[in-house]
Order: sequence, then C-alpha cells, then structure tokens
Amino acid sequence: MTLSQILTPQIEKAVSALFGVTIDKIEFQATRREFEGDITMVIFPLLKLVKSNPVELGNKIGTYLVENVAEVEKFNVVSGFLNIVISDKYYLDFFANIRGIENFGFVSPKENEKAILVEYSSPNTNKPLHLGHVRNNLLGYSVAEIIKASGKKVYKTQIINDRGIHICKSMLAWEKFGNNETPETSKMKGDKLVGKYYVEFDKAYKSQINELMQQGKSEDEAKKQAPIIVEAQEMLQKWEAGDEQVMNLWRMMNQWVYAGFAETYKNLGVDFDSYYYESNTYLLGKDVVEQGLDKGVFYKKPDGSVWIDLTEDGLDEKLVLRSDGTSVYMTQDIGTAIQRVKDLSDVGGMVYTVGNEQDYHFKVLFLILKKLGYDWAQNLFHLSYGMVDLPSGKMKSREGTVVDADDLMEDMTETAKSISEELGKLDHYSEEEKAKLYKTIGLGALKYYILKVDPKKRILFNPEESVDFAGNTGPFIQYTYARIQSIIRKADFDYSSTMTSISLHEKEKELLKQMETFPEIIQNAAQNFSPALIANYTYELVREYNSFYQAVPILGSDNFDEKVFRVQLSKKVADIIASAFSLLGIDVPERM
Repeated sequence: MTLSQILTPQIEKAVSALFGVTIDKIEFQATRREFEGDITMVIFPLLKLVKSNPVELGNKIGTYLVENVAEVEKFNVVSGFLNIVISDKYYLDFFANIRGIENFGFVSPKENEKAILVEYSSPNTNKPLHLGHVRNNLLGYSVAEIIKASGKKVYKTQIINDRGIHICKSMLAWEKFGNNETPETSKMKGDKLVGKYYVEFDKAYKSQINELMQQGKSEDEAKKQAPIIVEAQEMLQKWEAGDEQVMNLWRMMNQWVYAGFAETYKNLGVDFDSYYYESNTYLLGKDVVEQGLDKGVFYKKPDGSVWIDLTEDGLDEKLVLRSDGTSVYMTQDIGTAIQRVKDLSDVGGMVYTVGNEQDYHFKVLFLILKKLGYDWAQNLFHLSYGMVDLPSGKMKSREGTVVDADDLMEDMTETAKSISEELGKLDHYSEEEKAKLYKTIGLGALKYYILKVDPKKRILFNPEESVDFAGNTGPFIQYTYARIQSIIRKADFDYSSTMTSISLHEKEKELLKQMETFPEIIQNAAQNFSPALIANYTYELVREYNSFYQAVPILGSDNFDEKVFRVQLSKKVADIIASAFSLLGIDVPERM
C-alpha cells in the first residue's frame, strides 16, 4: 500500500471523530523540500465543511495521526498544508517488501481483460524510414510496452502503405532507368534502392514539366501532361486491373523494401505482432457504408456519393464513398478497424500513432465508428505527435534530402564514439566491446532525447546535445546505472540480509520516496500514453541517487549494516532504471 492509501482512511476517521463530518476526497502532494515531511495533506478544501482556521485544523488532524497511526512520526503545519513525517520503519518495511520483486511496478495482465492494439510505423513502400518514422516507432513501441507493464495485454501492429501512385513512381523509374539493378548488384539496402528511383522519378518529372512550360503550357497543364506522370497513372490502373507484369514488378520491389525495413526495425529495437497491407485493406469498409446507409448514419447525394453529416458534433460533412463507388482513406480506415477486431476478438481498444497533421481525420474516424454502434469505439486514442527537425532544417523526401533513419542511427553511434574517446575511459575495452557500447550509448541518447518530450510537442533534435554525459540525457542515466554495477562488483561481502532496524539518512529516505512512486508513474504513463513521464521519472530517480552517492559513503561506511543496506538500495535503483529504460526501448550497459 502507498502512503496515500494508508493515510486516506485514517484522515477520514480523524475528520469524522474530531469534527463530525464526512469528506469525499483528500488531496495529497509531495512535501516541499524546504519543509520537514514526506507527504503533505492540503487543508484548504476542509474549510468548506469545518468552521476553523487552517492551522488549527492541521494541528488537530496531525495530533490524531501521531496518536493513532503507527507510520506517522510527527508533523508540522505551514499555512493550509499539513506536512506529515513518516517513520523510518515504514520505508524499511517497504524496501524489504520490494527488494526481491523482479520488475517492481509492473502488473501482470488480468484474465479476460480486453487487449489494446497499438499501431505505429505504417510507412510507404517507396522510400526508407526517416527521422519522422523514428519518433513514430519509438513512441508507438514505448507506449505499447508501458500499457503492457500497466497490466493489459497488448498487440503491436502496423499498416503498410504498399499501393498507390507513390510506389508506381518508383516502379516506373526503375523500369526506365534501373538497368535491372537489384539490392544484391548495387550493394544497397532494398528500401534505399527503391527510394533512389522515387527520387529519379521526381527529377525526370520536373525536367518534363520545365520542357512543356517552355513550349507554352501552363504549370498546371504541364504537371498533368508530363509523359512520365501519365505513364505512372497508367501503371496504377494496370495494377488495379491485376496486370501480371505490373504485379510481379510490384511484388519484387516491395519485398526489397520489406527486407530493408526489417533491418532498420531490428537496429532500432522495435517489433510487431502483426502486419496489415493497404493492398489487402483498401477495399474494406464499403460493406460497412452500405450498412450505415440502412441505419441512417450515412446519406447519399444525388450524384451517388455517400457522406456523413457531423456538423451537429462540431465537425463537417465527410465523404465516405465517391460517386463512382470507389472508397476514400476514411472508408479504408473504418473497414480496417472493424477487421482488426474480427481478427483479434479480445481487442477492446486501439491506439493510433500518427502525426498531428492527421488530428482531424482521427476525430472523424472515431466519431463515425461510435455512430455505427461499436462499443470498442469508446476506447480509441490518437497518439498525436509533432514533427522532428534537425538544426539543418526540414526533410523533403522527394528531393532526396530525407534524414534517413539508418544514417541517423549510424551518426548517433559515431557521435557517442567521438565523445567517449574524448573522455578517455575505455582503454581496457576490446574493439568489439567498444563498438557495442557506442551503439548502446548512441541509440540510448537518440531514444531518450525524443521520448523525454511530451509527444504533442515539436522537437528540434540536436545529436551532440543528446549524447551529453551530464544533464537530462540517456547517457547520463546509463552512466549512473554502470556506476552502480561497479559498486556491486566491488561489494565482496554478503549483502543479502534484510535490514529493519537501522536509522535512515535523509538522502536514503528521499531515494526510497522516489522509488515508491514508480508503480504509480507506470499507471499514469499508460493512462496518458506518455513515455515522457517514464523518462523524466528516471532522470529524477538518478538525480536523487547521485545526490545520495555524493552525501554518504557506500562501500566505505564504517557501519556494516549501513554498508549492506546502501548496496541493496543501490542495486534496487539500478533495477528500476533498467526496468524504466526497458519501457523506453533503451539498453543499459554494465560498464562505461
């Protein structure tokens, strides 16, 4: 039980016994550092029920708690705040209870509870993954891990946009300019090879537009009449008609891309339980539109197109089926969501990790699914996030200046290498150990820098700043973990005994208070779909540990019981760091 859980019924009894009133809610907060105390009760709300001044109220409740609650040692009142001092025994008992718990704070899924499906990545198959995809993947993967740790079953999925004009552009350019080049002959990753021809298409298209404009065509006319775009559109029509030659080319180039994506995902440390392909889902939803027409959810215009009117809900009218009977993205998304629940019958909610430019789309999608009567539609969430920029500026994939995910990860490893070499602490490492450590530090820096920021905020990603070994960074936290491992390796004595009767140093108590909140942080992060809460908690825990490390001797303590307890405490902090970082997809090194 947490302190608030212990104190709440006792304070309710105190208020009832002292003032004869019942209170619905008790507000707690952390005690401010300048005052003595471990937890603070806010007195002001009680003044509505009890005619008194806040200091008198606080003193009466505080006295009752000291007399009746074993965990409460003393108290002080500052204005309308009752600062409560908790006994060392409470914290020692708490630590004894959690010391042997693996993955402290994690909750196992309850039987028969509905699962959550988390969608992320969802790339196009015409180019490699880029910096924007990195944030998407890191967010989606981390949120899935956090929800799982909070006690729910989770499925990770993505939908791959493997059809449409974008892939036809790469296919056509490869046919025209590729000379049968393959990933094997070119020694290029398949996704990069296909991306190369997407750029080649764009170059040829722009050249043809300029030629046509010099011949007197307007820009709009030139864009529509350029031979290469006309050919790409014809190829798309052949694909839709199932033309064997086009389909074979499409399958071959998509396989190249999938192999490239798989390599990137492995290096990034993310995974999926299932994959959906737009080529299989783009016709889904049409039958649902027909059912919605019968229910009166949708209506048909004179031209035969089908719409939904959401103006009473503060939105607008939305097209769900064109007059020629073809679907739009909204139709596909409606059908895909329904299909997923058919495929996974225990799914009771979904999280869509998609950039904030799609905020409106998801408002409409979720509302339509609710109006269609699906009960799980109440549990849909758009994990909306802002763009990521580098100091050099925005990415433009069509111009071939995309910030490639593979290159970024490689650059982060190199940045970690150069900074580590400057610090000069790796002389005793083998080259293989160094390479592994550089990757661990570099990827840890990248992931932490992105995940510590609230998803809704835009990020300017600074690689050098992210690999700083001081401050709120991944490497700073990794270094503290490695420091603790060093302490444990040097502890050449038995530190397995449970300590229940020592006096706690102020820094030990602060550290225990911080550790105690970890289970609640996981639950809050899951409810808010926010890895930033986990990241920043971990930083605060590490700051608290380093303050403890500076203030008290650990292995150098003259008191054996203190020495045992401080090694145990250090080890548990390291365990929590590792657990928290696992939720962010970050590895921790044993040595640095």
